[in-house]
Amino acid sequence: MSRIYSLIFLGTAILQALPVPVAAAGDPIRGQALYQSKCTSCHSIDYNGVGPAHKGLFGRKAGSLPDYSYSPALQSSTIVWSDQTLDKWLTNPEKFIPGQKMGFMVPAAKERADLIAYLKKATVP
Repeated sequence: MSRIYSLIFLGTAILQALPVPVAAAGDPIRGQALYQSKCTSCHSIDYNGVGPAHKGLFGRKAGSLPDYSYSPALQSSTIVWSDQTLDKWLTNPEKFIPGQKMGFMVPAAKERADLIAYLKKATVP
């Protein structure tokens, strides 16, 4: 019986030592409202506008949508869109990829998390 308790203690200690994500999960409902109020003047999920379409965004290489005219900086980047890269991008696009042409930032971490949660849900082809 003491061996079982030792294993349980060891397992608990290992789990407590694992890193915990710092950012809280975003709310896709709030993210949708943010997307509509902050992003749709340039972007759409399904079609290109001033900015590129977001359909199929996650896992796509930045600057690679064939029917959109990206900046040379974005086209030559090696960034692949994920939760982490989108968070960095939305925090400060110019700092993340100097020479890009998006002039909009989302400074609030909670808003970025909500937008990313919405995009994850809405952009799956």
